[in-house]
Amino acid sequence: MTFFKSLTVRPFALLWSGQQLSALGDNIYRVALAWWVLEKTGSATAMSSIFIFASAPMLVFLLVGGVAVDRYSRARVMFLSDTLRGLLIGIVAGLAFAHRLETWHIYVVSVLFGIVGAFFGPAYRAIVPEIVPRELLPSANGLTTLSDQLAEIAGPALGALIVSTSGAPTAFTIDFLSFVISALCLAPLVRLALAGHVSKERKSVLHDFREGVEVVRKSSWLSITIVIASLGNITLSAPFAIALPFLVKGHLHGGVGSLGLLYSMLAAGTIAGTILGTVWLGRTSGLRARGLFAYSLWIAGGLLIAVFGLSANIYAVAPAAFLIGVAFGIPNLIFINTLQELIPGKVLGRVMSIATLGSMALVPIGSGFVGWATDHVGAPTIFILSGVLTALLAALALLHPVIRNLDRAVSTDYTDSFVQSV
Repeated sequence: MTFFKSLTVRPFALLWSGQQLSALGDNIYRVALAWWVLEKTGSATAMSSIFIFASAPMLVFLLVGGVAVDRYSRARVMFLSDTLRGLLIGIVAGLAFAHRLETWHIYVVSVLFGIVGAFFGPAYRAIVPEIVPRELLPSANGLTTLSDQLAEIAGPALGALIVSTSGAPTAFTIDFLSFVISALCLAPLVRLALAGHVSKERKSVLHDFREGVEVVRKSSWLSITIVIASLGNITLSAPFAIALPFLVKGHLHGGVGSLGLLYSMLAAGTIAGTILGTVWLGRTSGLRARGLFAYSLWIAGGLLIAVFGLSANIYAVAPAAFLIGVAFGIPNLIFINTLQELIPGKVLGRVMSIATLGSMALVPIGSGFVGWATDHVGAPTIFILSGVLTALLAALALLHPVIRNLDRAVSTDYTDSFVQSV
């Protein structure tokens, strides 16, 4: 089957398997931590502060991470990142079992976790084209998204079950073990000669960074998408990360099981969208009307978000969550595949880090604002505003001709002379 064909490539199969387990552990940890903070503090502001402590240092170090993964072995960078992050979660688990875990411990661990994580993301996306043939990239990217979303289906449900039966410390320990297994899966890749992207002529870090910025600047479709994604992290990501637990408890009158259900439905929809998008990409010579299609789905997804605030019935909100996952899963796959097709491997790590930094630049501000607003106007209002503003952002992007005509633009916007120069 086209969707799973990239698993025939052994290095990718190892990489994907390890990250499947790590993603599962992360989602167990996410639900356990959210519920721990909710019961410990009862404050949306405290919840948002943890996201800020994790995201702000990651943003600061993303550009350093992007340069590093273009200079050194990407497999080694990921191995070290997984090892260090596993150690941090192990400390959280140990403190929790000793009944000594405090909110300030979570703040400190979140800062360190964010710094180390800044190196992993660009390395993962940049190593995939190294170990997978070009024709299998849609399959590899689809499976990467699939692993994340399967984990977001099973992880919240398992996390809720583990917290309710064994407590948060057990959930934290499972995440620690997932990092250990992921590192073991990466170990064989570290021994492979995968560093063909590394230039023997070592230039300054500043030069490498400027080179990545120049690639982004010459790709106007990418610049626009980064700006829209950055604003979307305020209108879309922050409400789901910060306000959703409060919507479930105060508006939907549910418990941790209901929270896990909604996270799982979002992930299930993303899986459905990813499978459809991957099969479509794998069976066509190129994306047709990719910009118009992707942003139209974004508009539809935004309007569906408002259902979270307009309905107090979990049976209406859950299907909306599934459709939101479909609506945003396909555009994400289109974006990643387009990047890997158009950007030369030698600068892909830097471009990935710049794209990630740009899209997440407003996360600390958005998390803080959404946390404050949830405490003052309520979670339902937050989701109504989130839906309307997310749809408006996508509509605004479609006003630009380079987005509407992206199929033609990608062949001319990124000039051949510049590709040769880098």
